[in-house]
Amino acid sequence: MIAGRRGALVGVALLAIGLVLPFVPGVYIVFAIDLVCFALVAVAFDMLLGFTGLLSFGHALFWGGAGYVATIAIAHGVTSFPLAVLAGVAYAFVLSAAVGAIAVRRSGIYFAMITLAIGEIQYFLAFQLDDLTGGENGLSVTTRGSFFGLSLENDRVYYYLVLIVAALGTAFALRVVNSPYGAVLAAMRENESRAKSIGYDTERFKLAAFVMSGTLAGLAGALYAIANRLASLDAVDWHTSGTIVMMTILGGIGTIYGPIVGAGVFQSLDFFVSKTAIGDKTNIVMGLVFAAVILVARRGIVGELLRALAPRRQLVAQDDDLPGALLADPSI
Repeated sequence: MIAGRRGALVGVALLAIGLVLPFVPGVYIVFAIDLVCFALVAVAFDMLLGFTGLLSFGHALFWGGAGYVATIAIAHGVTSFPLAVLAGVAYAFVLSAAVGAIAVRRSGIYFAMITLAIGEIQYFLAFQLDDLTGGENGLSVTTRGSFFGLSLENDRVYYYLVLIVAALGTAFALRVVNSPYGAVLAAMRENESRAKSIGYDTERFKLAAFVMSGTLAGLAGALYAIANRLASLDAVDWHTSGTIVMMTILGGIGTIYGPIVGAGVFQSLDFFVSKTAIGDKTNIVMGLVFAAVILVARRGIVGELLRALAPRRQLVAQDDDLPGALLADPSI
């Protein structure tokens, strides 16, 4: 459904919303920047969970780690925005390859616990290496650097730069999951044993997906840290990993577009409800909304929307053509 015309319409609608978001009354530009960054990391996470079935509780590893590296680079004199971001992305790439090589040997709860444990190790290091990271106070910088001579101190300029990067990152994710490689991932998700039996090196496929997801998450984290001119312990805390999981579930696992909507709903609730008379009960409101979506729309907001818009014959055809369904068919 995400590869069809209806999926394209959802994508265009989300891009249009992104273009006008800074002009919506009551929306602060820095909030809009943060929302787009979280949307990108949620898309990155959906590449892993939605298309391989691997639940990671350690994506703050890459989000926060890349943010720290990008901020450290700026603090040590790197004034070029692309170089600072590239440093963060390179860190996320290397880290995701190392963590993935360990984690993909396991699945289910064991995979989740390995990523969580390694994430906590990075949190501990960020807390202890206060000369480099600022410890519990975080590391702040006074500038965002420049982009080929263009100053990024203007929030609106920075927002549209981040929006372009997020759009390209989402297009990359769509290209991956709609490719033959993505079909193999879906087959592995449905029946990994059968995928192995017909010759696929499933660990290698899962590692590649993990690295792509982690690197894209690192890109989002570097953009976020530079936007706020701050890298803090919150970014590498396991609660952030849990937030990313919730955003993806809210929007719809395996839809790519869904996590964008999930990030928007989650961030908007957190931002706007906290400014009302029940601001001290923001977590309760968010919990109730999350529970309601899970109970009423088990495919997530966008997942249910795409399914409602698709003709019944298309749904039947898609169910019959899923690689995972083919591998799971006992008659094969």
